[in-house]
Amino acid sequence: MAAWIEDFPGSKPTVKLKLAAVRMLYDFLVVRQITPSNPAHSVRGPKYVVKKGKTPVWSREDAKTLLDSIPKDLVSGLRDLALIAAMFYSFARVSAVLKLKVDDYYHNGARRRLRLHEKGGKEHEMPVHHLLEKILDEYIVAAGLQNGQPLFQSVNSLGTAVTGRALNRYNAWAAIRKRAKGGGFSHPCRMSHLAGYRHHGLSRERRTARTCPTNGRT
Repeated sequence: MAAWIEDFPGSKPTVKLKLAAVRMLYDFLVVRQITPSNPAHSVRGPKYVVKKGKTPVWSREDAKTLLDSIPKDLVSGLRDLALIAAMFYSFARVSAVLKLKVDDYYHNGARRRLRLHEKGGKEHEMPVHHLLEKILDEYIVAAGLQNGQPLFQSVNSLGTAVTGRALNRYNAWAAIRKRAKGGGFSHPCRMSHLAGYRHHGLSRERRTARTCPTNGRT
């Protein structure tokens, strides 16, 4: 078995996958009493280590520069500002932010909260930062959004009004790239946590940096 693994063609991940499959097969045969033992248990697969590069994270100053650079004279600018701010302050995946409806931005006492819809049907509720609250309120009023509608919608060709259709993630990333370039950032990927916001008590999952896809429609 060891000799077979050593001579097996293919990359190290492929060899490890094949070895795992053989182990499972022999485990089944042992359970069915077809073979007395599993000869693959003592065989070691090739060592394979993946080293990931480090992508620089956005600092608080970078985030503020980006948000301040987005013009607010059109609904499209207010929407993009609200979208990017929601990602910065909530640390959520872009797909979770795009699933938000107007009803998911609600009052809980004196504070506003966001109800994020995560993978597997899970919901995550979080308090809204006062700066994000101001940005969202301005956008909702300017766009004339109503309860039951998507919070982030596509806009008409002039950028003056929303269409009622939810913004998809490809156009969302295109908008983010456009605004980042307008703010002087050539590479807008890694919508990551902001330095200095750890004291808000957010969970490790919420602080995990997200890397944006390299493809997408403009």
